Order: sequence, then structure tokens, then C-alpha cells
Amino acid sequence: MPTTAPHALADVTASDSTLRRFLHGLPGVDAVGLEARAASLGTRSIKTTAKAYAIDLAISMVDLTTLEGADTPGKVRALGAKAVHPDPTDRTTPATAAVCVYPDMVTAAKEAVAGSGVKVASVATAFPAGRAALPVKLADVRDAVAAGADEIDMVIDRGAFLAGNYRKVFDEIVAVKEASGAARLKVIFETGELSTYDNIRRASWLGMLAGADFIKTSTGKVAVNATPANTLLMLEAVRDFRAQTGVQVGVKPAGGIRTSKDAIKFLVLVNETAGTDWLDNHWFRFGASSLLNDLLMQRQKLATGRYSGPDYVTVD
Repeated sequence: MPTTAPHALADVTASDSTLRRFLHGLPGVDAVGLEARAASLGTRSIKTTAKAYAIDLAISMVDLTTLEGADTPGKVRALGAKAVHPDPTDRTTPATAAVCVYPDMVTAAKEAVAGSGVKVASVATAFPAGRAALPVKLADVRDAVAAGADEIDMVIDRGAFLAGNYRKVFDEIVAVKEASGAARLKVIFETGELSTYDNIRRASWLGMLAGADFIKTSTGKVAVNATPANTLLMLEAVRDFRAQTGVQVGVKPAGGIRTSKDAIKFLVLVNETAGTDWLDNHWFRFGASSLLNDLLMQRQKLATGRYSGPDYVTVD
């Protein structure tokens, strides 16, 4: 299977041994230093004008998500309408970046956001566990793309990764990238299951070498999802990858980001680590369901001086 690795690092993916040597040759992560820096950046004070800008930016970066067994076309259409006009009483509110749904809900989502510029993302590859044969995973992807998905969120085979079978993970990402066609590919690591920061760094580079358009922390379906520390580590990886290859890759923290205060902390991480080139929804996203409501309530408070409370926004 042909590699999609950028020319500057093409030799790294030539064989299983060269790939393993490269990944295990990456610098070890100073866990204490990483967590201390993430905590320090989270204490930055944001003034009112900057806060208003950050809230609107965060809204525009949300992948508004519903990934439940009880999802219905009606629920997905309602979510799509909310993505297009998050606050129907204030049309200056930016739309979200995307709606994220299961493959069988892509058609309903596409109808709901038609003509708006809001993307439809679909989870695939036997989400969230990824425990399926490759042909099944690729069929899942092709179904989503055929239904009109603009973006595919795939999960890696964590069992293969943790067993050190990096080539299998690499080849699966390459195959999914090919099956995705023109749709952008987000590669989910499920960082809460990777055990160590060193593994998260290796997974980040592995995903980028295989052609990921985004690297994503989590499915939102396990106990530990996005954290400032693991997101900071992934931001460092995309920054360093672009410096070596000239290729820019996006980052998507997902799961557990529920408040405007949390979202702004993550935006500070982006600005201070990867830089302003990533402060755009083409390169940074929040995977979230409840976050948007808090962003809308905080936006209303800044505009009116009053905190409207949860009744002001729709319940997803």
C-alpha cells in the first residue's frame, strides 16, 4: 500500500522497522513539565473584549455532536438547525463548524445544514471501539462518504498500537484516508486508553505520517477524554510536524469540554503552542455536545449584562 507520508519523512515509513525506530526515537515526554505548562497557560486572564472574541471563535470551532443509540432523523435535523443558527434570536452568532453524527444519520444532517457552510462529520471505522475487520471499517467509511459526509472521524486500533504493531495502524489509516476521498480525515487516538504521554506523542506522529488531516484526542465514550495536557502535547506535535514537513495538521480535543472557561483555556493553549495559524476552525475543533449551550449563555451575558441561565438555550 503506498505511503502518504510527506516527502521529507517518506523514508521513515518505508518498513515496519524504520517506522518503529522513528517513533521510539521521538523525545520522551517530561510529564511533570507538560502538566505544569498546561496548568500555567490555563491561568491566563482574558479581558472582556478578548473574551467576546474567544467565545465567538469557540462557537465557530464546535463540532456539534450526537452519537447515541437513540438518535433519530428528527433529533439530527434539530441539531443541524441549531448548528446553523445557534441563537435564533441573534443572527450575529456564528454557526458551528460541523455536525457530527453516525453514518446512517448523515443524510438527515446534510439536509438540515444545506447551503449553510456547516460541515457534516461522521464517525466511522466501527466507532467507538474500532473492533472490526478492515473491510468492515472501510465499508463504514464509504457509506458515510456516499451519504455526503464532508469529514470522517476514524478510531485507531488501540490494541494493535499498544501491542507495538504500528505498521498495522499506519496501513489502516492510509486505507481509510483513501476511502474517504475528498472528505477530511480526523484520526482519533482515544488518549485515555494509551496509558502514557509518550504513547500519545507516538500516536500523533503516526497519524500525521499516515495522512491525517486532523488528530483527535478521544471518542468521548471513555472515562478520560480531552485534557489540557494531552491536547498541549498534540499541539506540540502538529507544530513540530509542520516545521519538518511543511504540512499543517489540525487538532480536535473531544469529550469533557463543557464550559466557556474550559474552551478559552484550550484556545490559549493553541495560541501559545502552535500559534495563530491554528486559531481557525479549519485547523482546530472542539468535539462537544453541551459546550455550545454554555458558550451561548456566556455570550448573552456579555451582550446584556445578565446571565440568562439554561432555559435560554435549547436542550440537545
